[in-house]
Amino acid sequence: MPRDLPAIKYEPDGYSLSGTTVVGRQAAGHAFLRAAVQACDGGALVACTPHQRSAQSFAEAVNALDPRVKAHWLPSNRLTDLASIGTLYVPDPSLAEAARTRLRVGPQAYALCGVTHTLSSHWAMDAIKHMVSAPLMPWDALICTSTAAKQVVERIWAQERDYIQWRMGTHAAPPMPQLPVIPLGVHARDFNRPPQTRQAAREGLGIAPDEVVMLFMGRLSFHSKAHPHAMYVALQAAAAQTGQAITLVQCGVFGSELAESAFKEGAAQFCPDVRTIFIEGQDAQRRPWAWAAADVFISLADNVQETFGLTPVEAMAAGLPVVVSDWNGYKDTVRDGVDGFRIPTWMPQAGAADGWASSLETAAMDFDMYSGLSGQAIALDMQMLVERLVQLIEQPDLRQRLGEQGRAHAAAHFDWAEVFKQYISLWNEQTAMRKDAAGSGADKLRLSVAPRFDPARQDPFRLFAGYGTHEVSPQFIMHWNPTHSVDDVLRTLRTPLFSFAMPSGAEQMRRLTDALARLQAEPLSIQAWAQACNAPVADMVLLACQLSKAGALTLRSSQA
Repeated sequence: MPRDLPAIKYEPDGYSLSGTTVVGRQAAGHAFLRAAVQACDGGALVACTPHQRSAQSFAEAVNALDPRVKAHWLPSNRLTDLASIGTLYVPDPSLAEAARTRLRVGPQAYALCGVTHTLSSHWAMDAIKHMVSAPLMPWDALICTSTAAKQVVERIWAQERDYIQWRMGTHAAPPMPQLPVIPLGVHARDFNRPPQTRQAAREGLGIAPDEVVMLFMGRLSFHSKAHPHAMYVALQAAAAQTGQAITLVQCGVFGSELAESAFKEGAAQFCPDVRTIFIEGQDAQRRPWAWAAADVFISLADNVQETFGLTPVEAMAAGLPVVVSDWNGYKDTVRDGVDGFRIPTWMPQAGAADGWASSLETAAMDFDMYSGLSGQAIALDMQMLVERLVQLIEQPDLRQRLGEQGRAHAAAHFDWAEVFKQYISLWNEQTAMRKDAAGSGADKLRLSVAPRFDPARQDPFRLFAGYGTHEVSPQFIMHWNPTHSVDDVLRTLRTPLFSFAMPSGAEQMRRLTDALARLQAEPLSIQAWAQACNAPVADMVLLACQLSKAGALTLRSSQA
């Protein structure tokens, strides 16, 4: 495989679009995988996973994208092989766990690269918090999909550093990973809208040629995505001012029956003069119609769950002018007055909702309510929103100009072919930093004395050393039980009571048989037995204890 590409930590949930409900991180993961396969150009791609079924899923996904690309499985416990690749890509911010695992081969063995998605969940914030105390290095990286996402990570890190310094009574600052800002991408050609497609889509949705179609695409949730009230009220005002027939298409998945009724009743109440069409987001025919039929894209996200916001980029790739809230990732992707318009937002000052945070931490409030209440406190500049919508409704030329500029912007900066180049550049930089640090004096010494395992993931015979009477060392002598033949022992080991812990496969069984024959011939120390069998001493200590358990031999210390 090309040296630039890492091993990819793979579980289907992070990359698959086959579920009944597809969330943003899965859509982004699948798009990333498409870009990685394209970058292979018929070469090979490696999945790192503990599960063979996940490796099979990876192979099927890669084959569906490009049958020329070879999908390889790297079992996650083969850390030395991972080190030969040099980088592990993790499709989320869970780098702390990966860094702890890496200690077994050394912090400099390979680089880690993760990415942010939704940052507001318990899981994501805990994953970011734990990075401060984890054995992460400057050659590791957490890709932040927006400037606002990077700011969130830095705030969590700062608070956690303050806590650790208070707890430990020290002001030492641990080395931290890089935080490059690299956007999510789109495959821009997926959003081409030929004129004949537009006509067919509008006919299919029953939309007249003179109607101006506004499109919202995304999760239909007023408590975790975008509250629709401002959109409804502003479109009603724009319809009244312009006298223009307006249709609002809302395409997405409702989180619940309550959400569905709230959206539909809200549209009827707050924009009665605007025709509304709801399209199921998983509808394979009507979802593309929504893109093709639209004149303007609108997304007034106002929730802390929104971190990047992919749909405005998709809309730009489709050549649509966009109207978005000036919120989070939208600030980085939409150029105000160039690709569309960003509408100013207001939010409470820091500290205003400490009570909500306390209720969340003490489980007096669930995350859904925390997120929903936060969104209720975000407001938009309604006057500007109405003015911008009126401009776009009344000026077809403006719609066309902004849409063309947005299409060019998406192709130049957000197409995965361009975004993936930034990923490759980052991975190469990580490799260079890692190799430089491993070769220099002070850093080399510090790395050489790094712990070799996670304290909570120790060898059970180290962690629970006080449980037994004796500790078996390589100097112990093994005495064969003369009442047993080698075949007797093998039959015992094949029973369900022992077989789960014993080797399988013809070659492994042959080696075991040879090892037993050596023991039957004469008493041996475990050290001498390992040398005779050309096997690791630690493995033979384990095997000796297992054979003793099965009654094949007796263990005695060298002094006995």
